[in-house]
Amino acid sequence: MANQIENLAWWILLLPLLSAAGITLFTLRQHKLSAQISIAAVTVSFALSVLLWFAVPGSALSTSFSWIRVGDLSIDLRLVLDPLSKIMLLVVTGVGALIHIYSYGYLRDDRSLSRYFASLSLFIFSMLGIVLASNFVVMFIFWELVGVSSYLLIGFWHEKASAADACKKAFLTNRIGDFGFILGILVVWAALGSLEFDQLKATLAAHPGKLGLLSGIAGLLVFCGAMGKSAQFPLHVWLPDAMEGPTPVSALIHAATMVAAGVYMLCRTFFLFQATPAWPEALAFLQGWTALDVIAWIGGLTAVLAAVIAVQQDDIKRILAYSTLSQLGYMVMAVGLSGPDVAMFHLTTHACFKALLFLGAGSVIHACHHEQNIWQMGGLRKKMPVTFFTFLLGTLALCGVPPLSGFYSKDAILALAMDRSPLLFGLALGVAFLTTFYMFRLVLVAFGGVSRGESAGHAHESPPVMVWPLRILAFLSVAVGLVGIDGLLAGSFGGETHGSHGLADALTAPFGHSPAAAFLGLFATMLGFSFAWGIYASAKADILPEKLGLRSSIMRGRFFFDEIYTALIKITHDLLAILCDLFDRWFISGVFIRGIHGSVEVTGRMLRLCQSGNLQTYAFLLVAGLVALLYYSLSH
Repeated sequence: MANQIENLAWWILLLPLLSAAGITLFTLRQHKLSAQISIAAVTVSFALSVLLWFAVPGSALSTSFSWIRVGDLSIDLRLVLDPLSKIMLLVVTGVGALIHIYSYGYLRDDRSLSRYFASLSLFIFSMLGIVLASNFVVMFIFWELVGVSSYLLIGFWHEKASAADACKKAFLTNRIGDFGFILGILVVWAALGSLEFDQLKATLAAHPGKLGLLSGIAGLLVFCGAMGKSAQFPLHVWLPDAMEGPTPVSALIHAATMVAAGVYMLCRTFFLFQATPAWPEALAFLQGWTALDVIAWIGGLTAVLAAVIAVQQDDIKRILAYSTLSQLGYMVMAVGLSGPDVAMFHLTTHACFKALLFLGAGSVIHACHHEQNIWQMGGLRKKMPVTFFTFLLGTLALCGVPPLSGFYSKDAILALAMDRSPLLFGLALGVAFLTTFYMFRLVLVAFGGVSRGESAGHAHESPPVMVWPLRILAFLSVAVGLVGIDGLLAGSFGGETHGSHGLADALTAPFGHSPAAAFLGLFATMLGFSFAWGIYASAKADILPEKLGLRSSIMRGRFFFDEIYTALIKITHDLLAILCDLFDRWFISGVFIRGIHGSVEVTGRMLRLCQSGNLQTYAFLLVAGLVALLYYSLSH
């Protein structure tokens, strides 16, 4: 039985890789077959993940073999199966399978459909590798593969200059975070002598102070990797630009996979962040601060910043992108507040309703002939009833309206913040208000009123292959918060359950667990809806730019982070490149290369003058040489 379970785990991982290889090598010219292979691979992986969930209930299992043995470095290739990885397997393969099916309807006529599905399969394989990795080395390899495959997907329409720029921006920004990540891995290995998660956890449990001062440094360096993948401030700038890829790619990257990788990694390696660093006297003012404090505040700042920017965005996909940034900030803040189970709970619910929202946005864009400006839409509620209803459900889940799944996971974060940090709780409430405001701004403008653009006037419901994934994700957006996932996650981290404990008491559990947080969260949600309804229920144009003035321009300009980074690059990178060019051009090439060349040439030309072929000249030079030699000899 154990061998069969091990085989299941390997098949879950390898099926998407086999799909990517098969499409690339054999079926690139057969688009329908390529799509069928890719969809079948991820669907079977999902079915096996469900089977694995029931085959190993509530326990951990791993299968391994020796991979690298170099001196003291020992790396095993092992697939870890515990509640954390099993839930993530279901999320990645389940949501991924629905996005695969939706993609076939959305991109059916694209000339590069086979390349798209090959890249999609590679992406799923890479993400599953991160989920199943048992050590930092294997995780980092798949971490980089996720970066490569996301580069291919974001830049799928590489003929567009904006898409080419977006994929390069995503790749390079993530390399900054990954540089810190690999430094953190090296620090951990140097200090603890192992890179296996279970060994590191056991070592730190037995010797909590073994990392000493390095605990804070290692934690923050490892967190750099999460800042890149999960797009936390100040490395958040790549995520909105990733909208240049096809909408199903946006759903995949922003819902269950790439951006979730950073949060999952923080939860998987949470034991590293629990140690209190021993600060030296010179840094005594930092006494009591840990890496978790920094993580919590970066998450909170990212959540607020992204929510404020989303209020004045008009592109439907960019609004959802900044919503993703904000919700990721929630998750990272929860990790920083010592609630990895809460972060994973919100990650799971967010994967369902955010995938639903992105696929719903894709349905709208498809129906409106690729129009993405919400002010060019309007009146879509009657023309696209299924898309509207499912999108509304996703919006309500995102805003945290009971009994939808987002309410329970958001309430768990609010309750945690209220208990650990009143300031962060206040920030979280502000984010809840802004989230409801900008999401209902989107719904009221895009689906309500009358058609404002020609494309919206001719819109119609999407085909069944695109609509059925919306229905399934809508069901999951309702049900996932009620099945007791939070209890299982809390048990896997050895802590108390935050939120609901199962289906029986799930509906009222938040009000019993932390009534103040639950009621204040609902109040913030209702307040946000009231403001959105009052401003946009019958609006023909956005009145906020006129009322906010310069502040609106700053929000529309996304606080000008791209311009600031461009200026910093010019001051640092570009200036260094100019100085290096001048040094190379004038000193190395000019003084050394051309100087030596010129000296040899001039000397050669002068010596050539002595070879005149005239006998009298040679006799004169001979006598002159003898005279000089005699003078030198007699004078000494």
